[in-house]
Amino acid sequence: MKNARPISGELLARCKKAYDEDRQAHLMTAAAAQTPLAKIAMDPVKAAKVGDTFSIELKTRGITAQQQSGRCWLFASMNVMREVVAEKCEMDKFELSGNWLAFWDKFEKINFCLEAILDCADLPTADRTVNWVLSGMNDGGQWDMMVSIVKKYGIVPNSVMPETEQSKSTRGISQIINMKIHKDAAELRRLVAEGKDASARKDEMLVEYFKALCIAFGRPVDTFDFEYTDKNGKYHVDRDMTPKSFYDKYIGLDLDQYVNVINGPTQDKPYGKTYTVKYLGNVVEGHIKYLNLPMEQLKELVVKQMQAGELVWFGSDCGKFGDRDGGIWDPDSFLFGEVLGGFDLTMSKADRLDYRDSAMNHAMVLCGVNLDAAGKPNRWKIENSWGEGAGRKGYYAASDSWFDQFVYQVVINKKFLSDEQRAALEQEPIELAPWDPMGSLA
Repeated sequence: MKNARPISGELLARCKKAYDEDRQAHLMTAAAAQTPLAKIAMDPVKAAKVGDTFSIELKTRGITAQQQSGRCWLFASMNVMREVVAEKCEMDKFELSGNWLAFWDKFEKINFCLEAILDCADLPTADRTVNWVLSGMNDGGQWDMMVSIVKKYGIVPNSVMPETEQSKSTRGISQIINMKIHKDAAELRRLVAEGKDASARKDEMLVEYFKALCIAFGRPVDTFDFEYTDKNGKYHVDRDMTPKSFYDKYIGLDLDQYVNVINGPTQDKPYGKTYTVKYLGNVVEGHIKYLNLPMEQLKELVVKQMQAGELVWFGSDCGKFGDRDGGIWDPDSFLFGEVLGGFDLTMSKADRLDYRDSAMNHAMVLCGVNLDAAGKPNRWKIENSWGEGAGRKGYYAASDSWFDQFVYQVVINKKFLSDEQRAALEQEPIELAPWDPMGSLA
């Protein structure tokens, strides 16, 4: 660094004096020694305003648990789709298989990663794009990635492909698979450098990965019998179904009618344009596309969809201004800056994105909203996938100010878009760099 200034003795003395003379700082030191910061910082009076009543509230059938995995985006997707099955079959509770979706997501991500390695094989390993590709495979994803899996492989009930220890706790298997991806990347790049065709070797690698995934998650079924008992105690069975025929018969949503609407207020992303992200995806033949809209338009679409009785998948930054146990997200309820001696933590949403303070890292389902006298949202009800022991028996409430600052993506049925928004959606998407914050995975 040029002209870097070290911490001087004079500056250090100033720091010590400022702390030593601050009685409030000493009190906060005592509190912080015994209590988590979020507990110290939460204002219970303000938190109480993020209430439990909602003028629009949609029924959901129980809380799911993604366990020790990063499959929130899949669980949020399943929590939307399972309601269709439960309604058709008159069931009080029903779950789709997160293991099924995770298996195919990982298999497709491995192929996607190996193809990306080949696609940039002419670049040096120190190149930023190669470095990004070599980050390998993880659990995260987005709505369009779920759509790609379901359209290609279908889906099954949880009873057909239940969780395994590896699907519930994915860190170990993911680490080993990424070790193998790095080894295979080196081999594939050498084959390309030698002028050889690497495609046949890549296919051999995929056979190895498939076997490993079967060992960890179980072999996906080809056919199954769908057996269930409805809420009246009547037994039903639908025999010899395939995963795709099950989706068509019992869910049947036209997934192509659902689009990603984002709020990315950075200067490089004008509103009313569509975007995609390079090297983001799982199924190679799939696609990811966003329509960027101002937050007020995004919220209007969400309210319209819920007023019509449809749940809303959404992606957010769940790590900011929240209480996991108390089940709220609200910037006004947490005085972190005051607790830590007077930090000013105020940032614009655009700055949070540009300076890597925030990005989408968790997907959930919006199942309620409270509208004030002017018809504007002031709080939101959220169905999470952290189990019934978290939050308000698995549900959460978020203030509208948290929604404004930390919600980045919602999935909306095209029928709720205005004519102008539909026209904007038809534009050819602008490709963003792989590391753009809008490419963050939930």
